[in-house]
Amino acid sequence: MRIHYLEIVATDVDATCSAYAAANNLQFGEPQADLGNARTATAQQGHIVGVRAPMHEAEEPVVRPYWLVDDIESAVDSAVAAGGELAHPPLEIPGRGKFAIYILGGVHHGLWQL
Repeated sequence: MRIHYLEIVATDVDATCSAYAAANNLQFGEPQADLGNARTATAQQGHIVGVRAPMHEAEEPVVRPYWLVDDIESAVDSAVAAGGELAHPPLEIPGRGKFAIYILGGVHHGLWQL
C-alpha cells in the first residue's frame, strides 16, 4: 500500500504549509484549482501533500490519506461492503487520475487511481 495524496483541510492554510515545510523540508507551490485550491508539495517518497481551506461552510478540517489503488471501482465496492459510507464517488481529474472518498469508523479515507 502506498499513499498517493495526503490532503489536509485546514482553517489556516499558510500557517499549516509553513509548519509542514519547516518540519519536513517541503516546498509548497501556488494553489491548484483542480485540487480545491490546495497548495501542494511533493515529498521525497513521491507522494503529494496538499493543504487547502474548507470549500464550504459545513466542511470541517480533516487529514485524509488517498491510497493508491489499481481499480478504484473495485476498491470502492470493497470499502462499502465493509461498512463504509461513500462520501464522493469516483471522479476523474484530467491529468491526475480518479479519486473517491468514503467514511468508515468516523474517519475519512481516500482512494486514488492513476
